[in-house]
Amino acid sequence: MASIEKEIVDLVEKKDLTLGIVESATGGLISHLITNVPGSSDFYKGSVTSYANETKINVIGVKAATIEKYGAVSPQVAEEMAAGGKKMLAVDICLADTGIAGPGGETPGKAVGLFYIGMAHKGGVFSRKHEFHGDREENKRSAAEAALGWLKEYLLGDA
Repeated sequence: MASIEKEIVDLVEKKDLTLGIVESATGGLISHLITNVPGSSDFYKGSVTSYANETKINVIGVKAATIEKYGAVSPQVAEEMAAGGKKMLAVDICLADTGIAGPGGETPGKAVGLFYIGMAHKGGVFSRKHEFHGDREENKRSAAEAALGWLKEYLLGDA
């Protein structure tokens, strides 16, 4: 059985699209999974790991006011990351993530394992909330898999 990454590479190539990724809490894991697949260089334009809020603001174009109002881990920031990455990387689709991998970082109303995945494409900008309950590495892996699963859904026309 093909990995989800291989399925995505096949689908993106078949649809003649380009892909970029803006990561925060996953730290480059989504990009790593995609670039492990031969042929990904045909459509994958790159990524930015915008771990710090300053990078989200100064490089990706997330509004400081959005982070101040909603926090870095929010659907609004995930969507601004995806939209900013789509524009900056000049791609058809951009995935983004922001979250609290753990073990620290919990704030009132935002527990360890909370992630928001953002996606920007021709149809608009969207986000999905996820809550994972593993250790740091498991949460990062779960978030990366959730992002790739959503991308696959979109590419198959089911999202």
